[in-house]
Formats: sequence, structure tokens, C-alpha cells
Amino acid sequence: MKMPAIATLICAIAIIAGCYASDRAAPPELNHKTILVTGATGTQGGAVARELIKRGYSVRGLTRNPDSDRARAMSDLGAEMVRGDFSDAESLAAAMSGVYGVFAVTDFWEHGYRAEVDHGKQLVDSALAAGVDHFVFTSVDGADSYTGVPHFESKGEIEVYLEESGLDYSIVRPVSFMDNVKYDRQNIMSGVYFDPRDSDKTHRWIAASDIGFFVGEAFDHPDEWQGLALDIAGDELSIAEFTDLLSRSVSLDVHHQQITWKAYEQEAGEELTLMTRWFDSKGYDADVEGLRKKYPNLLTYQQYLQNLDWDQPPR
Repeated sequence: MKMPAIATLICAIAIIAGCYASDRAAPPELNHKTILVTGATGTQGGAVARELIKRGYSVRGLTRNPDSDRARAMSDLGAEMVRGDFSDAESLAAAMSGVYGVFAVTDFWEHGYRAEVDHGKQLVDSALAAGVDHFVFTSVDGADSYTGVPHFESKGEIEVYLEESGLDYSIVRPVSFMDNVKYDRQNIMSGVYFDPRDSDKTHRWIAASDIGFFVGEAFDHPDEWQGLALDIAGDELSIAEFTDLLSRSVSLDVHHQQITWKAYEQEAGEELTLMTRWFDSKGYDADVEGLRKKYPNLLTYQQYLQNLDWDQPPR
């Protein structure tokens, strides 16, 4: 799903290396390796690009339109924005020339299942041809579980291709984005959160900026990360707990309205309904308790909402 990235939410997050607040703000040693970040004007790519810039990497951002407002904003942060398209092998070869690493994000929602898989394979093939040292792919928690959810299965197919490619790789598998809450702003501000599941059903979330952190850790610590596929999440809440947080965030009573699955599908469509039914029956596997015990600076949903500017449009 398209989900907005909030550039100013985070003070600090910790994962594999432990508590890192000071290191994140001021890396002890600048790393001038160049990383190509695909989707650099989007949610995940934008979060990754900002994180890598903070860590001192030279970031090359891939975009179909380097003249867009978002591309220019990323340029202002220090990224070199270059034109490229996943279906254009020549543009990918040029973009990957001389880079140390590649961060790859693919898009089911714009392109569909088969095109997303083809794009992922093209990125892998281009990285192999360019001699890329470290390829980091963002997938989804559950991609290896045969969920029957098409936009999970497509990423699982790309994972298998990457694992068999011979590239040195890492995979991050995020759960649902906290950032996505802004797309439901109109309903929330009217006091309603629609969900077909029971109020006591739990769900896992992660902030897009935390995904950037994980990717930064992968590039900073390749010996620990190469060949690793990690499910990542920052918080786990019941629907009732989530609506309580929303109520406090917007200073009005937001209640959970449990609608029928039929009504949900009419509003959300078949693909999202398949995903939400999977949430209801099985759901994500990321070990939130274990992650937070070891890395306590992961952003909670409460912290995310405290820093959220509801007036900012999703991006």
C-alpha cells in the first residue's frame, strides 16, 4: 500500500546495534560510499534516503521525474537525483554505475503483480551486471508464508529470485506503516475508525522512518546483515487500544465501528480485504516484544501520533 513518510517524526530508534540515538544524529565516522535508493521520492525510499544522508552516505536517488517537487526536496537534502525506470535496463545500468549498494523497493499498487515481479528481477539483474556489493530489498512480513495475498506473494517471488541470484543481499520485511493513518484522516476526524475485525484483535505497525534505520544498519554492518531477512515492527496494539490513541491524538472521541466484511470489501476492494482477512486469521509474525526488549528506542504508535502533523498531506 502507498503510505506516507513523515520526515520529522523521530528523535531516535534502535534495532540491531542497540541504543543509537547519539550515533544516528552524528555518525562517528562518515561513510562516503554511494547508495542508489530506488523510489527516493516515496514513503520507504524517502525515509531510507534521509537516513543514509544522516549517516554520511552519498545517496543517489532514482526517480522517473527528477524535476518533481519531491525530487527537488530530496536534492536539497543532499541526494543526487537521477532519472530511471525499472523497465529500462539502460537507465538502471547508468544509475548503478559506481555505486556500492542498492536499496530496492517495488510497487504492486501502481503496476500490478507481474510487473512488480519483473521490476524486482530487473533490479537484481542490473545490480549483478553493475557489480553492486550489497543489495537491500524491502519486502513485507509474511512474504515467505504463502499468505495468498497477491501483493505479499509478489514480493516473496522477488525474494526467492534475489536469494538465488548470487548477490550479497539483505531483506527487511516491514509490517503495516504507522504513516498510513493519515490516509484515513477524514473518518478519524469525524470520530470513526472503520475495521471489520473485533476490537480486541491486535495488529502490528512500524514507522517508515524506522525502516530507514534498519536499512542504514544493514549498510553499516554488512557482515551481520548479508543473507539476513528480518521481520520488523515497532508496536503492537489491539484495535481498541489504537482507537484510544487516536482519540487522544485528535482530542475527540474516536470509536471503532466494526463493519461487515462485505461492506469493507465494497469500500476497500478485494486486495485489501484479502490482506485484512489474513490479519484476522493469522497476521504478522514480527516479534515486537523481543525487538522492543532488546532495542527500546523503536518508535511506538503513541510517540508517532504525538509528533504527527495532521495538517501535512500524506506523501
